[in-house]
Amino acid sequence: MARTNSDDLLDDELAAAFLSEGDDTTSTPNAKEIADELVATEESSEPATEDEWANETDDFPGQLAVDVYETADKLVVKARTAGISKSDLDVSIADNILTISGVLSGGEDEQTTRWHIQECYWGEFSRMIALPVQVREDENSVKAELKDGVLTITFEKEKVEAPKRIAIQ
Repeated sequence: MARTNSDDLLDDELAAAFLSEGDDTTSTPNAKEIADELVATEESSEPATEDEWANETDDFPGQLAVDVYETADKLVVKARTAGISKSDLDVSIADNILTISGVLSGGEDEQTTRWHIQECYWGEFSRMIALPVQVREDENSVKAELKDGVLTITFEKEKVEAPKRIAIQ
């Protein structure tokens, strides 16, 4: 595509937007200089200690991954909860916000002297989900089941009347 004078004008406007008055365009670093500076910064910084990592992760409970979908008359929420017993789960709903929380225990071994890989989350977790459709919140309209490591919560959708047309007189 051929460049036109208007293209050159656009380039000048873009350059002016990124350069303040008095800047010398020849001193703008190129991509290689920026990358070299980032590498030098990474090499000079000290790696975090194990205690620093532990302190960062202890502040926040783990997030629970969920799937949420609907059928003609139901809203379904599914969450993988392998290794969690019913007594360690808490499920509640208020104002169309579903909260699932609990504790996943069993990851600590008293005799552990050093971790080599630790990818599994152990400890408290919590997830709040604003449900995408209005659901009935009474006990008879909600069903929660824990089977084969999957928590399935099924809600009856609230019947929503179609908008009624109002005649203008």
